Amino acid sequence: MVTAANEAQREAWRAGGFPEVERVRPGLWSIPVPIPINPLRYVLVYALELPDGVAIVDAGWDTDEAYGALAAGLGTAGYEVTDVRAVLVTHIHPDHYGLAGRIREVSGAWIGLHPADSRLLRDRYDEAGVDDLVARERLLLVRSGVPLPLLDELAGASMMLRHYVTMARPDRLIEDGDLLGLPGWDLRAVWTPGHSPGHVCFVEQERRLLFSGDHVLPRITPIVAVHPQSAPNPLADYLEALAAVRKFDVDEVLPAHEYRFLELADRVDHVIAHHEERLAEIETVVGAGDGITCWDAATRLRWARPWETIPPFMRRGANNETLAHLVWLEARGRLRRVAGEPDLWFPA
Repeated sequence: MVTAANEAQREAWRAGGFPEVERVRPGLWSIPVPIPINPLRYVLVYALELPDGVAIVDAGWDTDEAYGALAAGLGTAGYEVTDVRAVLVTHIHPDHYGLAGRIREVSGAWIGLHPADSRLLRDRYDEAGVDDLVARERLLLVRSGVPLPLLDELAGASMMLRHYVTMARPDRLIEDGDLLGLPGWDLRAVWTPGHSPGHVCFVEQERRLLFSGDHVLPRITPIVAVHPQSAPNPLADYLEALAAVRKFDVDEVLPAHEYRFLELADRVDHVIAHHEERLAEIETVVGAGDGITCWDAATRLRWARPWETIPPFMRRGANNETLAHLVWLEARGRLRRVAGEPDLWFPA
């Protein structure tokens, strides 16, 4: 277990509530912004003071409640939404990217995003690309062995999330290693793909801080899944990116969810160990059968709750996360796949 940087923030998480807007360091604020219909409850938006306003890391979902909470949090820090000069988006999931366009409309702020995520915007959030994305997801689920009665429901399960995003093309593409050029801040981007292809963290070397987005969280692990917009082997990318951030000598990690924490290297080691255990569990499940589908493997794994109580949207995520582990094992010669509809998995 990692040490919370602020015990009150951790207790708010454990109690099922919301932490306070907080001045983390001189010139740096943490603002909880609510997420609707989600067990994570809030995203932590960080406001960095500039000579002429603030830059924010992530933005929140596009709802009036979220916008109001962000505006109130900025007000506590002495600013308004019109004072936002930059929105640094760690990745394109709605709780991070959703409000960025609305903030830009109000303030004129520039939006920064990694090009790997920028390339996904049209298919994910533009009406013109959605049908094709759902069709590709459906094919992936067919090859995973999802039962026919569930296919259409699972293939379109995330479409409701599009309502929480204001579509906005980035003004600036943030590449790995880029210095952001924010006055008073030594902020550098670190490309950390896995949870999304273009996920980035931001390291502040002078203040010894890491803004980790969803890449490294204090208690849970982010979903790393194969899906129509993922890289071919996202788990390999994620584990490599974990090693990349482990080397940073920082005093504090500022994640997008739960609470701030210390001991970055220890947490990275714990997450890597978790995935090693999961890989071994999946290898055992595949080895116990004579050809098994991804879906059937997912139903036999240990999850945080019984499989039959997991809602459809989360079952799809569980299937696709299982597939990411299967693909990793296949790439290392520990499993083999016989392609079909569905694909079948065997010991190597």
